[in-house]
Amino acid sequence: MIARLLLFTACLCAPALTLAEPRVLEHRFGQTRIDGAPKRIVSLSFIGHDFLLGLGEVPIALRYWYGDGPFGVWPWAAALLGEAEPAVIYGAIDVEAIALLEPDLILAQWSGITETEYRLLSHIAPTVPPPAGETDYSATWQQMTRQVGRALGKEAAAANQIAELEARIAALRADNPQWQDRTAVSVWPDRIGAYTTFDLRGQFLETLGFLNAPEVEALNTGGTYNIRISQEDLSPIDTDLLLWLTTSDPTGALARISLRETTRAYREGREVIVDPVLTAALSHSSPLALSYALERLVPMIKAALDGDPGTAITYDEAGQ
Repeated sequence: MIARLLLFTACLCAPALTLAEPRVLEHRFGQTRIDGAPKRIVSLSFIGHDFLLGLGEVPIALRYWYGDGPFGVWPWAAALLGEAEPAVIYGAIDVEAIALLEPDLILAQWSGITETEYRLLSHIAPTVPPPAGETDYSATWQQMTRQVGRALGKEAAAANQIAELEARIAALRADNPQWQDRTAVSVWPDRIGAYTTFDLRGQFLETLGFLNAPEVEALNTGGTYNIRISQEDLSPIDTDLLLWLTTSDPTGALARISLRETTRAYREGREVIVDPVLTAALSHSSPLALSYALERLVPMIKAALDGDPGTAITYDEAGQ
């Protein structure tokens, strides 16, 4: 599977021209001009290194999110680091520490960057916040791929990557018309938090043809990415397909949801307990991560929706 991901990347990531044309990127705080082909790239996005690695660029520093992979990079992208050892940025954005890295590009699309931080960082190097019209974490993987490609001077490679993955998803939708307009939702069991379409996880389910939990979307009056669901009323997440996302063995967290066994999703075997590595792939939602996720998740979805409550959907903590 990882070999397929590397081939996917190699086919799309032709080397950038040495002298990339100047370009201007529109974003939520204005515009950023980039000249040439950046080589000392700092990724402040919690998931941005995935997009860079997928386009053949290794950042000199990246923002740690979670997990114990080398330099905070997960299996679908780790091999693309090669021999590089990027600096790892933990916690809040530290402008002075970033300045010491002497970057020639700072990518901060999925970072929580403030306008003040953007203004300060822009004095160090061209800085790219979320796309125009988007909030901190609402941009789609297509938007982020396109912005990174443009920032690198690799627009054609980014467009090819988007087109290939969209074609793969379209083929899955065509092969599985029974998914169209059925309801689905991704949920953290620890606090019963359901993802909306303002988040990459909710967006992913809709790209496959599902409707992201209509009752959850109805509760989302503030445009937030995650909605807390009451233990006493699980109806908003009692969907045709229910994904429980995990970062560890979820046995205890699921056992604490006392009404879980009363839901149709549970009784009819339409739950999928998603292991930590696959959960991380859905959470990163880069082209590399989504390619990995589709390989593993599609068979699970088919098993959950096969009409047989007894079909086993195996939880694999190793993510193999």
